[in-house]
Amino acid sequence: MSDKARARSYEPRRKPEDTHVAVLMGGWSSEREVSLASGRAVAEALKTCGYTVTEVDVDRDIATRLKEIAPDVAFNALHGRFGEDGCMQGLLEILDIPYTHSGVLASSLAMDKHRAKALFREAGVPVAESRLVPLEDAAAAHPMSPPYVIKPVAEGSSVGIHIVHSQFEEPVGQLADERDIFGDVVMVERYAPGRELTCAVMGDVALGVLEIVPRKGSFYDYASKYEEGGSDHICPADIPASVYYRVQVHALAAHRALGCRGVTRADFRYDDTAGEDADLILLEINTQPGMTQTSLLPDIARVAGHSFEELVMWMVDDASTGR
Repeated sequence: MSDKARARSYEPRRKPEDTHVAVLMGGWSSEREVSLASGRAVAEALKTCGYTVTEVDVDRDIATRLKEIAPDVAFNALHGRFGEDGCMQGLLEILDIPYTHSGVLASSLAMDKHRAKALFREAGVPVAESRLVPLEDAAAAHPMSPPYVIKPVAEGSSVGIHIVHSQFEEPVGQLADERDIFGDVVMVERYAPGRELTCAVMGDVALGVLEIVPRKGSFYDYASKYEEGGSDHICPADIPASVYYRVQVHALAAHRALGCRGVTRADFRYDDTAGEDADLILLEINTQPGMTQTSLLPDIARVAGHSFEELVMWMVDDASTGR
């Protein structure tokens, strides 16, 4: 069956021929280029399905532009600050434009890794020990005994990640030169060894579990995510059935704990050195996962029986205000 025929096998609630979708992409965060790639892929798929599509490279005049465009739905393909953290969601609520993905509160909570972790713990989802530390202190001395990871509190796509493996390594002194990424405070997290797993949630259903195998380096960094051939995706993940189920349960619990809507993707570390009783740690939840050719969510959805076109049509149908 062709992609176009496959796309029409899903019967959308919003008729494509009567629906004008503004695809919001770009913006000015550190993830601008990835967002542009996501937005263009989404726009092409929606056009194939028969929607009227306006591609919007988001700038500071976005409120005026949306009033002029007057779309029926905004497909939010922005990544990072101002697009994924509740800011754009709040603007769309004010403009009364139905939009995809999570609402204001869930988006802002997911972007703040420290606050999100507190809610994950309350929901019984396992997370790594972590603390917030002034940037200068983390640059001057080890803020916890290695191995540990230093992360920005509110960034995505592995931007700014530093891993300190041993007490024999020097503290990350260059943090002082990366204040534009980190701000005044960094999150220091106990390093979780193991395999990289991710699970997508669509609506209120946990889809499959995918394993990510970076071709270079020891973790799923920016290059592994977005460079062609940067990683291999194994879906469904070759892990014990009991672990597979636990990942799905925790992914859905994390989605619900923050009050997420639409699609999300939860990232885990799985240490299989102790067999089926090995550690499973949630790293974070992504409220607006990438939609590029190398992205994880479309791969997981495809294995679950949803073509890329079906996926974006479902997301447009799911759009609303008051999320």
